[in-house]
Amino acid sequence: MSFKKVQLTLLSVLLVLFLVPTVFSFDFSELENAVTEHRLENGLTVLILERHDAPVASFVTWANVGSVDDSKGYTGMAHMFEHMAFKGSKTLGTKDIDKELELIKVEDSIFMQLRAESNKGRFTDSAKVEELTAAYEAAREASYELVEPNKFGNVIEREGGVGLNAFTSSDETVYFFSLPSNKVELWMALESERFLNPVLREMYKERDVIAEERRMRTESNPIGKLVEEFLGVAFKAHPYGIAGVGHMSDIQYYSRAEAETFFEKYYGPSNLTIAVVGDVNTKDVIKLAEKYWSRISYRPAPERIATTEPEQTGERRVEVEHQSQPVYLAGWHVPEGTNPDRPALDALCDYLGQGRTSLLYKNLVKEKKIAMNVGAFAGFPGNKYPTLMAVFAMSSAGNDNAVIEEEIFKEVEKMRDELIPVEEVEKIKARAKASFINGINSNNGIAMQLASYQNLWGDWRELFRELERINAVSPEDIQRVAKKYLTKKNRVVGMVVTTEE
Repeated sequence: MSFKKVQLTLLSVLLVLFLVPTVFSFDFSELENAVTEHRLENGLTVLILERHDAPVASFVTWANVGSVDDSKGYTGMAHMFEHMAFKGSKTLGTKDIDKELELIKVEDSIFMQLRAESNKGRFTDSAKVEELTAAYEAAREASYELVEPNKFGNVIEREGGVGLNAFTSSDETVYFFSLPSNKVELWMALESERFLNPVLREMYKERDVIAEERRMRTESNPIGKLVEEFLGVAFKAHPYGIAGVGHMSDIQYYSRAEAETFFEKYYGPSNLTIAVVGDVNTKDVIKLAEKYWSRISYRPAPERIATTEPEQTGERRVEVEHQSQPVYLAGWHVPEGTNPDRPALDALCDYLGQGRTSLLYKNLVKEKKIAMNVGAFAGFPGNKYPTLMAVFAMSSAGNDNAVIEEEIFKEVEKMRDELIPVEEVEKIKARAKASFINGINSNNGIAMQLASYQNLWGDWRELFRELERINAVSPEDIQRVAKKYLTKKNRVVGMVVTTEE
């Protein structure tokens, strides 16, 4: 073991021995009471926490929309808005907005003609498609000539901003970065403008990027392909069964008009939460939020998805053939992230397959050496709706999925049949608490967690109840949820099977 690894190991031990006991008894009421919630008349939720230890502030904009909200025929739409995150507005990112909008209309018109002709199946006129494709490419290039590339990011960087990024998951779309604390008004102006006057410039160009992303991460990647097939088998009704990147035909089909309709429905202020944490003045933040974000008109928040995944009545299996080593994936249907059973399920995953001391790692990797890697986790692919707990393993040379599966199910049965020793449960809780504290040890971390709990639970205060939920877990709880959910009838199995062809 290298000296650096020894240092990291000792640091981890010290954290568990010294930091965690402090956390167990820490009263979060002072921190909770320091958070201010302000709601604008248009429905926007603003969360503010002053922390004056450094002259910086972190900003998070949390949209309560993810790939689970993509409609049929337009899968991947939410992911598109991650790519469109910082393309600017009518006032930023363009050399001539009026001319640019005119050229965008031409671009859209030709694309719709091309789409209509391409969608005729065997009656498609290939010569007309070729002609329209050339016109479409020319129109795209014409509109792109008026774009000031990366203008939003360049402004943020010039003003001292760091960490500019965004992500989309099954449940949410999030934009975030940090700025010097004297740039709060700049953030309010630029960020609100993106939602007030968005321009989906370069959308078709980004759509091509997404199509290539799908080819690389899913169609040409055995694990990506396995995950897509696995979710499709696991969820027959609920849209968690559709991969967030979207189907290729949908990616190449949706237009700017349909993207704008999606934006109008899901990116209104009543479906947004902004969190500001750092060296700020709460009254000033509220005043600036009212000044800039109140410009956006109220739109009702969209309803939750009503579709409920029917109870599974028997084990489901799927195989993906690929010229790669075997990969094994098993999952069980479990409740959403706010369900009272989830803390026990998370503890079960920790003991079963998280870290080098877990049952699966010790058995499959260290002792029998039949796997190179193994893990267990809950909340796959999301947490807003009933979801999956999953176990994965990558076999070592000379071993196949059958051997892996047999050993995994042996350990799963142990979870059902035997109580975990109390001292092991205490270690699980210690790790969970340390992980929780690590997630709120920075301005950005706190802002992320506040916004996350506001959207998942409907109340950011639930963040400060997390330690209570962790503390309440007992060995009996873990065994109970193992017996309840880890059944054959409730199981889905997916494998990458090695093929020479």
